[in-house]
Amino acid sequence: MPTLPWTVPNTPPQGADVHVFASRFETRTLWGALRFFARTPGVWRQVSRAPGAYGATLKAAPLRRTFWTLSAWESPAALKAFARSGTHEPTARGLGPQMRDAKFVSWTVKADELPLDWPEALRRL
Repeated sequence: MPTLPWTVPNTPPQGADVHVFASRFETRTLWGALRFFARTPGVWRQVSRAPGAYGATLKAAPLRRTFWTLSAWESPAALKAFARSGTHEPTARGLGPQMRDAKFVSWTVKADELPLDWPEALRRL
């Protein structure tokens, strides 16, 4: 299963609260998974430059048609701004019909708990 490594676009202030967001997507078809996989690099570039992004990683099991994201943000507003801009917004809208299932969770951690690891995110999802 390919995993993009934790990338750190911005460093949070020491002791700051960090908004964590995790998602799980399952596509209806293998074609949908290939479309998701093909659009990942553009969104990955966007998150690596996004204001308020403190880190992100992605796990992919394209043959199982399943993808997971895990990211850390300055605030829910920073995440929302990212999701509604750049490459992410039209990609998400375009892939919507391909989705069989999606789940989203969020929680708060302290900055010194970064980088995040997958076991906790998968447990919550």
